[in-house]
Amino acid sequence: MADQSWLTEIPQLDRHQLLEIRKTLDGAYRSFSREYGDAIEAVFDPLLSFLIGFEKLLLATPWWLVIAVLTGLAYLASRSWKLSLGVAVAFFLIGFFGMWDNTMRTMSIILVSTLVAIGLGIPIGIAMARSNRVQSVVTPLLDIMQTMPAFVYLIPVVMLLGIGKIPGVIAVVIYAIPPVIRLTNLGIRLVDKEVLEAATAYGASPMQRLFGVQLPLALPNIMAGINQTIMMALAMVVIASMIGVKGLGQPVLKSITNQYFTLGLLNGLAIVALAIIFDRVSQSYAKRTQQHLGGHEHG
Repeated sequence: MADQSWLTEIPQLDRHQLLEIRKTLDGAYRSFSREYGDAIEAVFDPLLSFLIGFEKLLLATPWWLVIAVLTGLAYLASRSWKLSLGVAVAFFLIGFFGMWDNTMRTMSIILVSTLVAIGLGIPIGIAMARSNRVQSVVTPLLDIMQTMPAFVYLIPVVMLLGIGKIPGVIAVVIYAIPPVIRLTNLGIRLVDKEVLEAATAYGASPMQRLFGVQLPLALPNIMAGINQTIMMALAMVVIASMIGVKGLGQPVLKSITNQYFTLGLLNGLAIVALAIIFDRVSQSYAKRTQQHLGGHEHG
């Protein structure tokens, strides 16, 4: 009967073998991070100094000026007085409840992460739209990135770069970049073939077709992707606070460990307020660019 035990129990590696495999992989990753950790850190140095500079700028600027600039930007993007007033009131309340500094830190991380995600995501999306082979390679990677629990890819990032802002930005970018890649690819693939043929007939080069026809027509989709990326970056802020990213995530974390209900609620509401502001402003900007394009086409 002993030989038939595999019918009732799944065959398993014995513990020593499993331990060996783990030791080998862990050892390989450790020696990789020892060997190349510094070099990889050096690559991210400019990003780190930009992030620190931007954060310092936001923290050093008088609160009323920050609110005025943000309200102005919201109005430029949306042309809506209601939305702009909402932005001003929300930021005033955030400051009034003592969360100003943390909100500025969170905003600097979100903006830098979103810029990195857009800078990497749109070219990858364009490459996917141009080649089915690239699409077949990148799509499973995006599936993994979107389904892998965020904590899991914090581990290699922290082992490689330690605790701090840059690992936080990398983790946020990995988590938040898939929507902008997917929707750029989708937007370009949805561009009408006839429009492209007409552009080619007029003698447009591939670059002119990309920048003159495909990207403008794909813009609503790309903006939707950027919008989702910002939302996901904000969702990641609390998790990134576990690896030393200062901002609204840390008080939320503290309130979980110490059961401070109000602290968690207030900081949570501040994150929600940021999310709603970013969402509404980017959406109304996308709508305006769409109308603008529509006007051009009919004109």
